[in-house]
Amino acid sequence: MKARTMVSVAVSACVALVACACGPENSEEDTDAKPSQPSPSMDAEEPSATPSVSARTEKPSAEPTGDQPAPRTKEGAIQRYEQYLHALGREDIDTVCEVAGPAAKKAQDQGSGPCTSTYSVVFQMISPAQKKALQTATVDPQRIAVRTPYKIEMPVEAVRASATFSESDLGSCTLEYLKNDWYITD
Repeated sequence: MKARTMVSVAVSACVALVACACGPENSEEDTDAKPSQPSPSMDAEEPSATPSVSARTEKPSAEPTGDQPAPRTKEGAIQRYEQYLHALGREDIDTVCEVAGPAAKKAQDQGSGPCTSTYSVVFQMISPAQKKALQTATVDPQRIAVRTPYKIEMPVEAVRASATFSESDLGSCTLEYLKNDWYITD
């Protein structure tokens, strides 16, 4: 058991090092993307030495920025799933189909139709009170199951909202870390 744990830790460390490494290919791309001269708007206003109060209290976005990978952590998976829940409550089909893309593709291959059609029906099945509750829903980290560093189970019981959800309403999901982000795969 200890040997397997050590191998797992070593592999995880190698993956993290490779993911975070900045080789010459990345540095060339980075310099191409940055302007060589400051923009006129930068001349007009100097940045404050102290960040504003709102900047310190804002919750970080669940969306990865640029080419930065999303965190491959339990917290990263929770943020991504909360992003999905909030989008489901807002009927934001683009975000829902982005996060649930792999699972939607499996369902489509089994005859369910494309993601946009399937979720249009799902939106109609969710009550207005449940939609409102989903917009601010959170996930209880104590109730999720980390299967591997790349796979996390989100049971419906982990969803904390002002409305109640059952397996038939929302269902449990599996999130997997694919292509530098968390996606619902089942």
